[in-house]
Amino acid sequence: MIWIAIGYLSGSWLAAVSVCRWAGVTDPRFCGSYNPGFSNVLRLYGPRLAAATLLLDALKGVPAVLAAKLLALPVWLQGLVGLAVLLGHSYPIWFSFRGGKSVSSAFGVLLVLVPSVALITALCWALLAWRLRTAAAASLVSALLAPLLCLWLAPGYVSVVGGFSLLVLARHGLNIRRLRRGEEPPLRG
Repeated sequence: MIWIAIGYLSGSWLAAVSVCRWAGVTDPRFCGSYNPGFSNVLRLYGPRLAAATLLLDALKGVPAVLAAKLLALPVWLQGLVGLAVLLGHSYPIWFSFRGGKSVSSAFGVLLVLVPSVALITALCWALLAWRLRTAAAASLVSALLAPLLCLWLAPGYVSVVGGFSLLVLARHGLNIRRLRRGEEPPLRG
């Protein structure tokens, strides 16, 4: 239980808020798409701050998930620690339970649990984001791809990664509606 709590608390730290504060710019929760994540920071402030946000959001859950894996906890328990990180990012206790969509955090968790799946989905995300110019579409396709890749590369983690994917998909409900209407803001940078 301690690793689940640590996962949630570490996930609750929103890197975008800190990065923007350190850079002396407006908190991304109050402008742009109002989302404290990589895409909004990229659109608002460019690639340098977005890269810092991505890196820190991906790394913040690594210690708790890595501890669960190194302790050889059952896969389902490793998954709960990872899910706690994602729930912390999506519903952070420090920010009135208003957080991000967990894409960068999911990458960090996957990098520990199933590195091959993490790297392939990250490559897929980058190619789609570059081609389609929307982070939401790239995130949705990558979230759908991750459990399918697990079937092939890490079958023992399919249900765990499927749970992560469901959370990421659920957090993109507004984006799905905007994509259907052709109103999703494009990436820049």
